[in-house]
Amino acid sequence: MMSGKGLSTSGVLLLVLLFSSNTVLAMHKKMCVFDLLGANGPVFSYMKDYKIAALNWGVALDLKPYTNERVAAEDFKAGLCDAVIFTGIRARQFNAFTGSLDAIGAVPSYQHLKSVITTLSSKKAAKLMLSEMYEVVGISPAGTAYMFVNDRTIDTVGELAGKRIAILDSDQAQQEMVAFIGGSAVGSSIATMYSKFNNGSVDIAFGPAIVYEAMELYKGLQPNGGVIDFSLAQLTMQMLIRKDQFPEGYGQKSRDYVLGRFDAGMESVKKYESRIPAKLWVAIPEADKPEYREVFRQSRIRLRDKGIYHGKMLKLMRMLRCKKAPEQSECTAADKE
Repeated sequence: MMSGKGLSTSGVLLLVLLFSSNTVLAMHKKMCVFDLLGANGPVFSYMKDYKIAALNWGVALDLKPYTNERVAAEDFKAGLCDAVIFTGIRARQFNAFTGSLDAIGAVPSYQHLKSVITTLSSKKAAKLMLSEMYEVVGISPAGTAYMFVNDRTIDTVGELAGKRIAILDSDQAQQEMVAFIGGSAVGSSIATMYSKFNNGSVDIAFGPAIVYEAMELYKGLQPNGGVIDFSLAQLTMQMLIRKDQFPEGYGQKSRDYVLGRFDAGMESVKKYESRIPAKLWVAIPEADKPEYREVFRQSRIRLRDKGIYHGKMLKLMRMLRCKKAPEQSECTAADKE
């Protein structure tokens, strides 16, 4: 089969036939893919590799790019797509447990995030991935959510009061958080919140490092803005399917595959972070960090009690934080998550 220079013509034909055969025998399913940059973005590129892997699990995916996350979610809910990938914030309406992974301040580092996703991707956690007709079949890192501010002197919680802050219309958690700190919430979509920051309609916008270049935030940061170097949340991309539309066992195979790509995903995240000029990063004084953490913690508790965040997920993340840093005051607080 092998020639001195690689596969013979017959070998290539055999591989083509095998691939074609797998495609014919596989279930054909549609997948909505949310990517801010559409078919040219990193998420859609990732899903091309995933599509090849899915053939081995008996599914041929037809990928459809979306730059509007709300529309992708609506099409998935309406059954126009059999599967979807979008942010964990948007996933919360389909699975409150995994959708609480992006809770405000709950995951302080990428090391924490990997630990949580590893736990959630195990067979022991498989039941928690199910919610009615939906199954979460993969969770990937999307990067830390940072505050982009048009005034770099805004570096304490108190200075957020009265500021115009762009939030996602669809996220009750963000609405609650801004109200808690005394900010002025300006409802937006992912597509519009960054243009509002760039044209001065808001003072603050949230997002991962990729939006700095993709949404041209360097415009809104001129002349005195900055990026607050403190994690508001660890954002994720979550992949969901309509369970009855896929082969038995597909979900666990998918979760194992996605977990195996975690480190590669982190390389991409850090690449985008490195592209933000060093002069734009604003460090939070160590003395002010406990105040941020406590404001975040009280917000999470309020959101849990309102049924927005899932209590079991919050407890899991609190246990992980306290395992890594038992000296934190939250670990002995009477009102633990």
